[in-house]
Parts: sequence; C-alpha cells; structure tokens
Amino acid sequence: MAAMSTCLDCLSTVKSNVVGGADIHCKLYTNQRSHGYLLGLHPYVPKIKIPYHLASLQNFRNTKLCLHWKRIPERNSYNLTSGRRAISISNKVETDVLASIVEGRDEHEKYMQSWKEELKRKDGSESLNTKECDEDFVQTLIDRRCVDNIRMLVVDAVQNAKAGHPGLPLGMAEVGYVLYRHVMRYNPNNAKWFNRDRFVLSAGHGCLLQYVCLHLAGFQSVEVEDLKQLCKLGGRTPGHPENEITAGIEVTTGPLGQGVANAVGFALAERHLAARFNKPDAVIIDHRTFCIMGDGCAMEGISNEAASLAAHWKLNKLTLIYDDNHNTIDGDTSLAFSEDISGRFRALGWNTVTVDNIHESMESFHKALVSAFNETERPTFIKVKTLIGKLSKKEGTSKAHHGIFDDEDMKQMRQKVKWEDREPFHVIPMAYQELQKQAKYGERLEEEWNSMLEIYKQKYPIEAKEFKTFLQGGLPSDWESALPRFSKSDPVDATRGYSEKCLNGIAKVIPGLIGGSADLASSNKVYLKEFEDFKQPESPWGRNIHYGVREHAMAGISNGIALHCSGLIPFAATFLVFSDYMKNSMRLSALSHAGVVYILTHDSIGLGEDGPTHQPIEHLAGLRAVPNLLVLRPGDGNETAGAYKVAIGRRKGPSVIALSRQKLAANLAGTTIEGVEKGGYVISDNSDKDEPELILIGTGSELCLCEAAAENLRNEGRKVRVVSLVCWELFDEQPQTYRDAILPPSVEKRLSVEAGSPLGWREYVGSKGLIQAVREFGASGAYLDVFKKMGFTEENVTELAKSLL
Repeated sequence: MAAMSTCLDCLSTVKSNVVGGADIHCKLYTNQRSHGYLLGLHPYVPKIKIPYHLASLQNFRNTKLCLHWKRIPERNSYNLTSGRRAISISNKVETDVLASIVEGRDEHEKYMQSWKEELKRKDGSESLNTKECDEDFVQTLIDRRCVDNIRMLVVDAVQNAKAGHPGLPLGMAEVGYVLYRHVMRYNPNNAKWFNRDRFVLSAGHGCLLQYVCLHLAGFQSVEVEDLKQLCKLGGRTPGHPENEITAGIEVTTGPLGQGVANAVGFALAERHLAARFNKPDAVIIDHRTFCIMGDGCAMEGISNEAASLAAHWKLNKLTLIYDDNHNTIDGDTSLAFSEDISGRFRALGWNTVTVDNIHESMESFHKALVSAFNETERPTFIKVKTLIGKLSKKEGTSKAHHGIFDDEDMKQMRQKVKWEDREPFHVIPMAYQELQKQAKYGERLEEEWNSMLEIYKQKYPIEAKEFKTFLQGGLPSDWESALPRFSKSDPVDATRGYSEKCLNGIAKVIPGLIGGSADLASSNKVYLKEFEDFKQPESPWGRNIHYGVREHAMAGISNGIALHCSGLIPFAATFLVFSDYMKNSMRLSALSHAGVVYILTHDSIGLGEDGPTHQPIEHLAGLRAVPNLLVLRPGDGNETAGAYKVAIGRRKGPSVIALSRQKLAANLAGTTIEGVEKGGYVISDNSDKDEPELILIGTGSELCLCEAAAENLRNEGRKVRVVSLVCWELFDEQPQTYRDAILPPSVEKRLSVEAGSPLGWREYVGSKGLIQAVREFGASGAYLDVFKKMGFTEENVTELAKSLL
C-alpha cells in the first residue's frame, strides 16, 4: 500500500509502496559506474548496518539513492531490510537513525563541495557552484581528476627514482583507475580474501600504475614512502611486480606474455572450483580475472597459446585488456607487427571490443566491460587505444616507454593538469576517499561471503569440509600414507610407471590435485584415471587438463593455478627435452614461489630410438641452476614415491620430477622415501664402521649401475659406498655434518654416474674424482645400444671405479 516516506535524496516526504511490515527499502538509481550496475543488478538492495549514514551508502558508487522509511508506531520494533538480511531496530533509535541520515548527507555535501573546489582549480568552471549541477557530471569530473593525480604520482616516482617505465602507466591511467575504483572486488585489509577479483599485469614494466592504484585504494603494502622507493634495493616497489614482495600483486610478471597465461590459469581455477562447490542456493566461488597486456605480450607466442586455450575452455570470466599504444622499445609497432590483433582473437573464439577514446571518455571503457560481463561463453578481449606517455612531450613515441623527464617536460605536464604549486607525491585528500569507497565495498562483500560460507557449512557439511581443505592449502592430514611403497621383489618398471601409481594414489586423497600434459599424457603416464577431463560445459569439475601441444602456456597457466592460492595443486607434464619450451615460465614458478609440480619423463639418452632431438643432455644442469627449483631424479619406485612426497608437500616453490622412459634394472634394497627428503643418502655400504675406499654416486636410472658395479667390487674385497644424490638442492640444504657423513671429505676416490651433462658434478666428486656423463648429443637406436655407446654399462662403470683404486 502507499505510505508516507522520507526520501534521502531530498529529505522530503514522498509516497512509496512498501510491502510488508516496517522496512527500510534502499534502491539504487544510476546510469553508470558500479560493478553491480555493470552486471545488471540494479535496482539493488545494499547491506546497511546501524548506525548508518549516507557515506556508507555512497560506498556502492551511486549518487542518487532513495531511502524509504515506513513508520508503524504501534509496533515495538522495526525490520531493516539490508541486502539479504533483516535487522531488528528498536523504536527508540528511530530518531537517532534519521539524525544520522541527515548528518551523513551533510558530510556528503561537504565532501562534494571539497571536490568542486578542486575541480574549479583544474577547469575554473563556475557552473560547479550551482546546486542543481548533475552529480553524474560531477562524478565524471572527479574521475578525471583522480586520473590526473595517478599520472602525477607516476611522474614523481620515476623522477625520484631516476628509473622506471612511465609510458604504460601514463597511457593506461584511466583503465587502472576504472578497475580499482569502479569495478574490481577486493579488500585491502585482506589482500588474500578468497573470492576477490584477480588482476594480472602481463605488461609488468607498467607496474607503477598498479603500485599507485594499490596505494590510493588503501593497501598498506604501498605507502607514499614505497612509491619514493621505486626500484630501490629492499623496497616494496621493485621494477617489475613481484607477488612475494608486495601484497596486492597476484603474480610476478615482467617477461612479456607470461601474465596472459597466468590469468588463464586464474580463470580456469575459478571455473573449476565453482563447478565443484557452488550450489543453486549457496554460491561461494564467483569472481573475475582482469589482465592488462601490451604490444610485446601480443607478439610473444605464449599469449597466443594461452588465449587459444582460454577460448577453447570457454572461460567467460576472463577479461584481457590490450594497451594498443603502437609502440615497442625500438619504435612504432609497424617495424615488426602489422596483424589485426582483434581479428586474431576473434578467430580464436574471443568476444572482442575496441575502445577508441579512453582519454576523452572513461564511459566507453565501462561499456566495453558491460559487454564482457554479459558474455556467458567467450572470454573478452578489449583493445584500448592509448597514447603511451600521456601528458609528456614524449607522448605517443617509443621514447616514453622508459626513462625520466627533463625539466621542461616536467613543467609542461604540471601546467596541463594545474599541478604547478604542489609538492611531489601530492595526493588530493578526496582521491583517497574515492578509491577507498571500492575498498569498503570489498570489505562488505567479504563479510557477506563469510556469512554465506557459514550457511554453506550448515547446508552442505561434506562439501564444506572438503572446501576447508582447499582454504588451508589443499593438503589433508596424512596424505602421504597414500603413496605406494615398493619392495625389491616387485616387478621392475620405468620410473614414469612408478610415477603413474604414485600420482593416481595421492589423487584419491588430495582433492586439489589437478593437471595434465602437453599432448603426452599416455607417454608421461599422468592421466588421473578416476577423474574426468576439464571441459566446458560438460565437466568443468574434471581434474585432467588437456593442454595440447602448448608447453609454454601449460607452464604459465599452471603458475596461475598455483598462485590462485585456492588449494589447487597443479602438475604439468612433458618430455624433459621440451622443458626448453617452458623454461621461462618454470623460472617464474621459482621466482613467484608457485608450487607447480613438473613431471618430466624420457629424461636421458635412455629413451632410445627417437634420437638426439628428443634426448636431453644439458637440461638437468640447466634446471638445477634455477634458484628455488628442486630437481628430483629418482632411481626406483620408492625414490619416486619420495619425490612426490617432497614435491607435493612443497607449496612455496616448484619441483621437477625427472623420470625414465626405459625400465630400470632393479628395485634397490636401500632406497627409501625418507632418504629422498634429505636429497642424498647412502643406499648401501659394506665398510661397516670404517671409511669406504670408494664412493659411487648416482641418480635416476643410473643408480642401478652404481649398485651393480659396487657389488662387483665388493666381491673382490673392496669397501664401496653407494650414494643416491636424488636432489642436489635438498642435499645442499642439509647441515655440513650430515653432508660430510654421506660424502666424507677424507674419501677422495669418487665416481659419479649420470646420463646427462657433467656440469656441476665436480662439486660432489672433488678434484680427484671421475665423472661419467654425456658430453655430446645422443644417438638414435635401441636404448641399451645407446647406453653402451656412451659408456653407461655395468662393465664400464666397474672399470672406471677400478681405475680409481
């Protein structure tokens, strides 16, 4: 029925239709801006808490909001409808509530008046003095002024550091502002809130834009002092974004195109988990991924590989924003790049949108985002035409990409935005308030999400228990007990065969284990037999990912899955020799502390017939050289299980498990899962309490050769120790006393046996030891013939050992 109500917009008495009881109904009327509007959710009922005032309502990015209050004096209490919940309010607080409304409106008017004074400084417009001035128009001017402030902070930071890349931040300032002010859902007070939107800056050299936005949005990880420490040793604002240094940075980027693959990994993780856990009446996983890429990213092959998969997988919550500034370091992109990039993405299966006038109208970017949010199947590619180095006299040229500005340019830029009398690193006070409105909105969303999670736990306790495992990192207690153990009497197999048993065993107890191969699942033996394929729309809950022949994207996407920080544990498989295709992503796994498990089979010349193009030689040495990357090369079934225990349990760094194609000679009596955790350990020794005369050191399939040769020598009365050096990195981390106990310094007669490069082995065999290794490319032939040609036989290893005695 019709009732008398108070309109917050004008504080006048109006008629409104209120259904049932004594309710406060809040409906938002706006034609732009908020994430809710972009999703088509208006009219919308926001969450309000007592006491409340206009400022809290403004957090929903709306300038026209009507609050209708129906009074029923006869009742002892009122119900305040706030979002999805009703809050009981006593009669006696009615006056206080209305007073709070009036007070809030007064605060808002003061806030807007402060902005009008600031805007007059920029434009000198007297029309802003009129009370009837359209607030949408004023908000547009506020947005532009905030963008001015972003640009000046970028300029000041670069000038102060005498280093940096201002070109992209100046050109894409509008995009960064819109995302952080009006679109993305995040909480600066909890940068790791599970259901936050993810943002990736694939064009990592533009990190200053993200640093400034994080600062204005209220992330404590980037204070003004941090902006002043740009590119400084020990600072929180490195020259390219690093997720381990700055809260709010999701992934480490810099090598171009990597972030595109990371973003695809984020979107895949969201879709997979949503399919597994969301219920019609309880949605707990619902967020988007935004990624900014540049011309260089578009040229790198990894971006095309990843984009192809994103469209194939129908990852519609992924939005890729392309900074189309037509410049690379060497000059205009016409030097080497003339394709229709939007046409390419359309051919891949993306929804494509072009924004031609971002510098004149941020609304055009809003409309592009509406197109993205309306998509139900395709990811969206938004090409934004920008001017690199906007404001500078270097604007629109490759010279704006990096470097500082001369005095004349600085003076000119300050004049353009009316910043002449302001100190460096000045922030308009209201600019903080503008961006932190979105942050406060994010806080409310997290509260709402936590409430939904409690409801979910009550309604779906089994699923909630599994989801809790994800939230706690993905590893249930006692998961290691699912790893198989092998005895000497078990049938021998290739280590890739043992790996298959391990992987499928732990997949049953680790719910977040997910991954696949670059079109080699049957060869790598990594298919999870009891689980479906990840496919849209048929089975997005599937845990087997088919990457096709796209090793580079596979590794980059796996990084994204790991850094989604949702308890998913990704594995990526291919031949060891093809690790070259994904080396840069693997390096970033290590730098980003991403717990990816790389399963690399066909790990030596022992693969045989495929020949030297497929036989890795230098690869183990190259991977061992990467900091924070564990390289495990197990020698039998138990060591393979040990390698999985180490790699799966290591959630703050990647691991490589290098596995043989060929069957091993034997399961060894002395190998253990626990020994693998030390990196190196003794598997056999007949010297009792005495020191051995000789130490044979092996890894992988050659460990059997060491043991066989040792037995030959022991039969001749020699005291021989065999050491498995399954993981150099873990062994090097052990105390010196442990390392000396395994490899006593006094025992200088040592022989290492590994079918790979000799590089690095001298550290373990010493100056007087011998290294049996491969010093040339392999050959095509039966693997036993190739091994014999290269000297990897029991007889040759025995003779080499004898030569030391």
